[in-house]
Order: sequence, then C-alpha cells, then structure tokens
Amino acid sequence: MDCDAFYASVEKRDDPSLRDKPVIIGGGRRGVVSTACYIARIKGVHSAMPMFKALKLCPDAVVVKGRMGAYVEASKDIRAMMDDLTPVIEPLSLDEAFIDLTGTVRLHGKPPAVMLAGLVKRMEDELGLSGSIGLSHNKFLAKVASDLDKPRGFSVIGKAETQAFLRPQSVSLIWGVGQQTKAALDKAGIRTFTDLLRWEKIDLVARFGGMGERLYHLARGEDYRRISAHAPVKSISNETTFGEDTSSPDILDGHIWRLAENVADRAKAKDKAGRVVTLKLKRANHKILTRQVSLTEPTQIADRIYRTARDLFDQVGDEGPYRLIGVGISHLTKADIAESGGDLLDPNARIRAEAERASDRIRERFGSDAIIKGRALR
Repeated sequence: MDCDAFYASVEKRDDPSLRDKPVIIGGGRRGVVSTACYIARIKGVHSAMPMFKALKLCPDAVVVKGRMGAYVEASKDIRAMMDDLTPVIEPLSLDEAFIDLTGTVRLHGKPPAVMLAGLVKRMEDELGLSGSIGLSHNKFLAKVASDLDKPRGFSVIGKAETQAFLRPQSVSLIWGVGQQTKAALDKAGIRTFTDLLRWEKIDLVARFGGMGERLYHLARGEDYRRISAHAPVKSISNETTFGEDTSSPDILDGHIWRLAENVADRAKAKDKAGRVVTLKLKRANHKILTRQVSLTEPTQIADRIYRTARDLFDQVGDEGPYRLIGVGISHLTKADIAESGGDLLDPNARIRAEAERASDRIRERFGSDAIIKGRALR
C-alpha cells in the first residue's frame, strides 16, 4: 500500500482551503520538493526537483513547509489499520509498506483483495487520506502494481499473467534502476523485459556484476525476498536547505531544534532510539562538514538530540555561511532501553524528558501545533 502524495494530502486534509490548489511541500527557492500533490504533478513537478524549477513549472503553487509531526501521527493511524489485517508488515517509509496477507483468508473470511479494498476505504473514511494498492505474489510485482494506476489505484498482477505483463515493459520499471543503470542497459541493447529474457544469467552477471543476477530473476517475475516485519532501520535524519546562506547563530539554532524534533518524532513513531547523533552542514561553496558523537545511552528525546547537535555546531566554529543543515541519529536500538539512567552531568535532563513526553501526549490529542517551543520560532 502506497499513500497518494502523502505529505500534500495531509496538508489538504488539515487545511480544506488547499483542496483544489496545487500544493508543494518543500523549503525555499534553493531547497528541493519533498512531495507535490497531483494537481502540481500535472504541471511536471516531482519529488527531489529543485524548488526554483518547480515554481517555474507551477508558479501558482502553494508552497507549504513540511510538518513531520503531523505526518508521523497520520502514519501511526494507518499502521494501526494495517495491524488489524496482519502482523507481517514491512514499512518502507511513513507512507508505504509491504503487507503479507498469506493465510489471512481463514482468519478474516475474506480474500486479500477485499481486505485491501477495505483498508483504503477505511483510510479515506476515518483519516481523509487515500492510498494505492498493488497486489501480487512477490514484493517486486506488488511494488510495480502499486504504481500502475495512482492515485486511488488498485492493480493486481497474478502469477498466470506475470510474463505477459512484463515482456513489453521498459526495464525502467525495475525499482532501483536509475538513469545511470538504464544508460548501461541501453548500451547493451536492453530496453524491455523481452530484451532481458534473451540474455543468459552468466552473461548478465559478467556484464553487470551482482545486478546481473537480480535482473535475470526479475525479468522472469521472480523475487524470493520475504516480507520482514523486523527489517532494520539504520538511521533517522532530517535536513533543510536555506533560501539564503546564513551564519546567524539564532537562525541556525532554531533549525537545529526543528530538525531534532522531527528526528525525535520519527524515532518515537518507530519505537527507536539512537546512540550516535550526527550534525551535517553544507557551506556556501558546497563543501560538506559532518560531525558526530556517541552518547552514553541511546535517546529518542528531542531535547537530548538538540543539545548534542548544538554542541557539535559550537565545535565547528565560524566556518559559515551555510546553505544546508541536517541532524540525525544512528546505531539504533529499541526505545525501551533509552534514557534509562539519566545524565549525571545534567541532572535536569530527566525532568526535561518527562516534560517532553507530556507534551507529546498533548500533541497527540490536540494536534502537532498544540505546543511549540519558543526556539522553534527563530
């Protein structure tokens, strides 16, 4: 199940005045598009496009700064609906997941297609959000099917029609085949799945290495990867590009807090905590500076992530101005062992953590903007 223009859909749901307008989620003119609604996509806007290009294509677009807390809350609600169908769910992101419905017919008394139709209907009725379904016999084909008829799509690729469906398709349909790989395949005369089927496995491996074996199996609609409810998440991060380069400590401090809060919200949604905090800075000359530090205990607390990232920023010194800043955590573990012992060097850390969790409960009940830190307004 893949939500339709998820971030933009959440914004339109929460602000009905945006319903019939082209909406772009992103930063200033030098940032990139995080996502765009389908009205904006008709004009050619797409994810990861530079904002200045997006605004040239769609000058009447409403640009909205992302609200990660709101997206995390919506994602948790959707995940709860998925959990009602099966425990075997492998999230790919906040808005997309593989769902294994093997053996659930006897449990629910309905075939998978009916259960999935019920899922997206429930999402629309209860959350005001839509999604597209791809139903098939393996992950590769389910992913392909989910993209065939967006938005509000429902596509099925059965075993019997797999080969007939794949043969005329472009190899760009394969998840992970970007421009560089596509150019290499094109140079070898491979443009469609029919072209791939003419190659022996040994020749594909000789030409493309490990990717060659994967191409051999996917050309035949074969994908033996299992859906794992415990696929490891290695890191959680968030970054922003400024409209103008800045060296202002106050402005940068506000960004560090907002990024730390976004990272913490995502960590809490995934029930994760990180032992390593990373700060990323891009200077005006595009040189990237990265600093990181290991904590005594894993954390998912925004206050701890912010204070650690701010210390890292202070250590960098006056090397600005900067055009981008990012904050992340890694070396992730389950959240139940996070912040268990407090911080001996900061006796008030536990009090601030308890206050933050109380704030989280208020935001969960009354919305992500119910409580805002003063430093977030910088």
